[in-house]
Amino acid sequence: MHKGHFTSAGATIDHGDASVLFPVDELDATVFQHRDAELALGDADSPDVIVVAPTGMASSYFLTGHTLTAIPIADLSGEVRSHLGNALDVPIETFELLQIGKWTADSPNHSLAEYREA
Repeated sequence: MHKGHFTSAGATIDHGDASVLFPVDELDATVFQHRDAELALGDADSPDVIVVAPTGMASSYFLTGHTLTAIPIADLSGEVRSHLGNALDVPIETFELLQIGKWTADSPNHSLAEYREA
């Protein structure tokens, strides 16, 4: 599976401008995390994704350690969409998903039987 849209997204929003999204557990929206986020992002085209991007070392550390999260733009409240839209050059409604975090390593599942020969 690919590494997500982190480097090919249609738009980015600085971590500071996306502060209304945190903590994501308190959002009144559908929030996909872990494998569900991978599947949602895998089905989306890069131009349809907004990525929350780091603005410095601390925000980079926070976002790298954050669970991969995908949030449908349409599910966000009007207030949150408006706040995020102010940080974009194009209307936020032109996007499908918002991505927080990224795949940090390719870690396929292995069976213990694979290591018996070693």
